[in-house]
Amino acid sequence: MTGSGLELLRNGAAARAVLVAVFAAALSACGSTKAKNDTFALSAVTTVEGPSAKNRQILVPQPSALKALDSGQIVIRPSASEIQYLAGAQWSDDLSKMVQAKLVQAFENSGRLGGVGKPGEGLAIDYQVVTDIRSFEVQTAGADIAVVEISAKLLNDRNGTVRAQKVFRATAPVRGTGSPSFVKALDAAFAAVTAEIVGWTLASI
Repeated sequence: MTGSGLELLRNGAAARAVLVAVFAAALSACGSTKAKNDTFALSAVTTVEGPSAKNRQILVPQPSALKALDSGQIVIRPSASEIQYLAGAQWSDDLSKMVQAKLVQAFENSGRLGGVGKPGEGLAIDYQVVTDIRSFEVQTAGADIAVVEISAKLLNDRNGTVRAQKVFRATAPVRGTGSPSFVKALDAAFAAVTAEIVGWTLASI
């Protein structure tokens, strides 16, 4: 091979090496951008008051919610008509999946049911707790306040009739600044709503 041919091969190999290095750096930059988001989860309610329903088994389907709420982003509402998302922060999963998981845990932690589960787990179900997330946000028009509102229906799984339905709402003030303070307030409001939903369900079935 001639000297000019060898030179071309060397130049081509060098160019490919540079391209690989640039691509790897771009991937690394993307990964570092994602890693900057702080990730938060909701707490599980550990104790709930209510009558025993050991002869009942319930199903907790994934809640419904508007697309603006049902994501991994944490909703901030500066006004009634405007939605923003908390910068540099995210939920550990889509909101509806987290709410479903924490409701199941709260029912289980009560120790007052014969069984509780999600769709596909093979339980012989008596009632479904069907929920819709209406609000799960921090409102910042005035004093910062977390607002959680969830509607719930008790559906008789044997005949498809609605046994009871109710809207649950709780608020909690944001104490401090930064993402942890916002999430702590949302967690407190959600815990209050969860405890009410579990207690109401136990009393209604």
